[in-house]
Amino acid sequence: MSVKRNIVANYVGQGVASLLSLGLVPVYIRYLGIEAYALVGLFAVIQSWMSVLDLGMGPTLGREMARFTAGKVTVQSIRDLLRSLEFIYFGLALAAAIALTAAAGWLAAHWLQADRLPVATVAGALSLLATVVALRFCEGLYRSGITGLQQQVWLNGATIILAVLRSFGALAVLAFIAPTIKAFFVWQGLVSLLSLAAMAAKLHLALPKAPRAPRFSWRALGEIRRFAGGILGISVLTLLLTQVDKVILSRMLPLTELGYYMLAATIAGSLYLLSAPIGLAVAPMLVRLVEAGDEAALSAVYHKSSQLLTVLLVPAALLLALFPGGVLLAWSGDPAIAARAGPILGLLAVGTFLSAQFQIPYVLQLAAGWTGLILRLNLAAVALLVPALIWAVPQAGAIAAAAASVALNLGYLLIGVPIQHRRLLRTEMWRWYRADVVLPAAGAFAACVPALLIVAGRVPSRLEWFALLALTGVASVGAAALSASHIRPLLVAAAKQFRRGTLIR
Repeated sequence: MSVKRNIVANYVGQGVASLLSLGLVPVYIRYLGIEAYALVGLFAVIQSWMSVLDLGMGPTLGREMARFTAGKVTVQSIRDLLRSLEFIYFGLALAAAIALTAAAGWLAAHWLQADRLPVATVAGALSLLATVVALRFCEGLYRSGITGLQQQVWLNGATIILAVLRSFGALAVLAFIAPTIKAFFVWQGLVSLLSLAAMAAKLHLALPKAPRAPRFSWRALGEIRRFAGGILGISVLTLLLTQVDKVILSRMLPLTELGYYMLAATIAGSLYLLSAPIGLAVAPMLVRLVEAGDEAALSAVYHKSSQLLTVLLVPAALLLALFPGGVLLAWSGDPAIAARAGPILGLLAVGTFLSAQFQIPYVLQLAAGWTGLILRLNLAAVALLVPALIWAVPQAGAIAAAAASVALNLGYLLIGVPIQHRRLLRTEMWRWYRADVVLPAAGAFAACVPALLIVAGRVPSRLEWFALLALTGVASVGAAALSASHIRPLLVAAAKQFRRGTLIR
């Protein structure tokens, strides 16, 4: 399967899904209110916390599927592993749904600080949310398996269809049936059930038939326990690092203020949609190259994918970090949202960019079966972050949590990358910093300078922000691409081909 085709498919699929999701947020807020939207934001937080129950099994299944395509795992073994994980996943999902439903009343009355929504409404929404989260949790297992088989074109086609159903269906429900948070989550549950069935059917049909019927196997689970254990530790600690701010803020801030933070976090989190498709596409290839011991090819894929990530990620991150108020005003048309969420968005964008930039080194570590480094880095980061947030949030509010994400993720690039290159691709560290990150980022920033000068002395209107951000974004992507040694030849070749075709006509 082509890595390029998978990257394109991942961008199209996740791009459409994210555009639909982000584009409709102002509409959801208009129908539901900012407090109810905070519950929608909590849905994403709780869904992230469910990764603790994953126990490292989803990413491990994806890696084993990639090894299966490389001929390292038999069809009987992979079938038994899938069946074993299905038993565990569905059992954990059911237990989590029951527990969250039982706790809904207490959370609504004693944890969340709602001003306008009745406690019964919040509790009912949390109960429905529990079912949706359980369904999406099970779906994640099949998505990991399909990704490992490099069936990413199909996966993203299905993602687009389901995203359209999920987003426009929810809009129709709010507009024509009931503008309530309960109706919103009922629709999300129905689409999630359909999505789970489609993903499960695809993965089972994509695998060849085994000599015997698949069954639960302790042996299959035992063979993956070490790698899965490392992934579990990484997942738990990563979860704390990325979600503990929201948990602490949900307890310390009014639900309205939490809504603005969730809004900024949602927009900043869209940067992961630029990094994740590349990581998903190259991960199976990196596994195969590590298994083959082809270090030259491994280095080439590592640097090319890192440069591509920077070229696509940095321009978007700069727009959010340098012009957060303008982005929010152009997106929502609401000056209050721009004023309240803008400063938070600017800092969260920087922190998210630094985290997303670590994507390819992280994927390389997992491809090599090395979970120890990121596990230790996460452990150290949690030990520093949680006490810092508990102390700083009461002093400075939500902005303190956003600032902490910048300091935290900068450490991964300055500490984690050098340690990684002592073991993997030992001579490639400075090349990664210089050619893959710094030069493309510098080119992108240079293209943003004219926009900074334009807005320094005036306040643009919403339409002017649209135009300025669009032009700056295009110029920034172009400058980053021309500054990237692996990407620039592709642009030059494309320009020559276009010119040749024009001259011929």
